[in-house]
Amino acid sequence: MTFRSGFCAFVGRPNAGKSTLTNALVGSKIVITSDKPQTTRRAVRGVLTRPEGQLIIVDTPGLHRPRTLLGERLNDVVKASLAEVDVIGFCLPADEKVGPGDRWIAAELSQFRAPVVGIVTKTDAAGKQRVAEQLLAASQLAEFAEVVPVSATSGHQLDLLTRLLIGQLPEGPQLYPAEVSTDEDSESRIAELIREAALADVREELPHSIAVTVTEMLPRPDSELIDIYATIHLERSSQKPILLGRGGERIKRIGIQARQGIEELLQRRVNLKLHISILADWQRDPKKLDRLGF
Repeated sequence: MTFRSGFCAFVGRPNAGKSTLTNALVGSKIVITSDKPQTTRRAVRGVLTRPEGQLIIVDTPGLHRPRTLLGERLNDVVKASLAEVDVIGFCLPADEKVGPGDRWIAAELSQFRAPVVGIVTKTDAAGKQRVAEQLLAASQLAEFAEVVPVSATSGHQLDLLTRLLIGQLPEGPQLYPAEVSTDEDSESRIAELIREAALADVREELPHSIAVTVTEMLPRPDSELIDIYATIHLERSSQKPILLGRGGERIKRIGIQARQGIEELLQRRVNLKLHISILADWQRDPKKLDRLGF
């Protein structure tokens, strides 16, 4: 049997279901999810190994018209990923009509060599008629190699999507061991779990202003406990009391939720210490973006 291996980038506007789909296909949580735009801020690779091939999924930030230097750099991440992959999955949510943002992305994709598979996501959130309308709208949006409706939540047609994507890959050897689900390092995944917990608890403009770095991970001698120190960076002093909450309630909730995810990831008990730092207008400052890893 022919074995295929290669890379697939999922693209789409913010909140198109790219990260949820990545996690569902890989079979474990490697990318954080949120209903906030720009949740994904870098290209995260997930590895899916089947008897017929190995698919490395690159989950990218949502393509958008940038308003900050961070936005410009996120778009650069997406375009760099698209230039290197073997197949592109263009995600279009079934519960939202095709709009100008989708047409702009379709035009951007025309400059890349890789075949594009149209993926109508979130079919569980729309009726059959709406899904049928979205499939028609998608087919008129671009020259897709395939168009397939899926639900990451229910698992509907995920096997079919996997086969279609692997079928677009070149023949080649396995690139990662079968047991590997991502090449993300632990510190990056921990920082993202903390940011996910923070995003779940804040509103308005604050989500865009949050960045997280892990400063120390210190396993305790003769104990399964590990002390993790992390910093949540904000852009303005006025945002700090919002994140803290009344009597520190919000930051405590964030810590509890994040610790649960981190303990599941590391398979050991965690003592998580969160610190809030103000890094003024970091989304627009090239040196501060470099410091934060963007």
